[in-house]
Parts: sequence; structure tokens; C-alpha cells
Amino acid sequence: MSGAGGRSGFAVVVLAGGRGARLGGADKAAVEHAGRSLLEHAIDACSDADEVVVVGDPVPTSRPVTFCRESPRYGGPAAALLTGRDALGGRPEALGLLAVDMPRVTPWTFRRLRAAAAGHDGAFLTDAGGRRQLAGVLTADRLDAVRPDADAQHAMAIHRLLAALDIAAVAPEPDEGRDVDTWADLRDLGGP
Repeated sequence: MSGAGGRSGFAVVVLAGGRGARLGGADKAAVEHAGRSLLEHAIDACSDADEVVVVGDPVPTSRPVTFCRESPRYGGPAAALLTGRDALGGRPEALGLLAVDMPRVTPWTFRRLRAAAAGHDGAFLTDAGGRRQLAGVLTADRLDAVRPDADAQHAMAIHRLLAALDIAAVAPEPDEGRDVDTWADLRDLGGP
């Protein structure tokens, strides 16, 4: 729902425009798991969002989303996140981030992240080893406050972009913190 001044509660940027180098150049968004594309799994995880922007090449989807690309292409996750932020039609209070290669993330994951972000600048899911994954929620105004100029965004790591922010860590429930970087990762995910 939109609030006063065009503010909405929650929007998500899905990062789907990488090279898929460890998948032999395959388009990760189109890779299938449990009979559905990784992009469709990601869009399902965003069901609580007022708006979803996918940073990647446009394809038909089950839910209306906005597609955009960072410029230059393949600028990395930080550039993609900020490009997606700019493509939002509204001005959300909370901004979710999700890499397309995390098919175990669900709406419940985002609800937990949003709850954990209260009193912080954001919250990110970790993998089983405690390493931050590309699934999180940020206070949009705080992200805007640390945004570098356009030249510095290209190839910037997410952890560097967010270094000055207070980010809570959220441990994964079962294997929701797993991502698909290789064909072996996809095989090891098993069934739904």
C-alpha cells in the first residue's frame, strides 16, 4: 500500500543480471529448480512486497514486475541494487534485496528479515557458516545516505557499499541461505 507522499511499506530488488560464469555462462534467472525458473522462485519470495524490480533481461513472469539493467552491464551487485532502487515507482520505507539464485528464500524469510531490521539499518540472511548472503532488507533512506557516485558503484562489493550501516545477521532456517553458483549447487538443493 502506498502512503502519504508516494511512500510504500516494502519493495524488493531482485538481482538477476549476472554472467553466470560458474554455470558456464547460463542465464541463472532461467535455470530451473523443481520445475520452475529461479526467477519465478525469487518473485514468489516477494509476495509481500508492494513493488518488485528485477535487474536483468525482461522475460514473461507470473506477477507484474519492472525490469531494468545497470549501465554498464555486469556492474555487480551494488550497482544492480542501486539501479533497481532508482527504477522503483514509489519511495519505500524498507527495501528488500534478493539474488535470483536463492530459491529457498520465501515470504517468511523476508518477514523475519524485516522484523530483525527493526532498530537497525537493515538485516541480511546468512548461510549456515554465518557468511552474509544476498538476501536482506534495508532502510531505504539509510541506503540512500551511503550511496556513492555513479562511477564508484560499478564493480563495488555489497559489503563495501553497506560497510557504514548497522546490519543485523539472520541465521537461515533449514537451507534458505544456500545459493546456486554451480551446477553441483543446483543438484545438491534436491527437491522443493
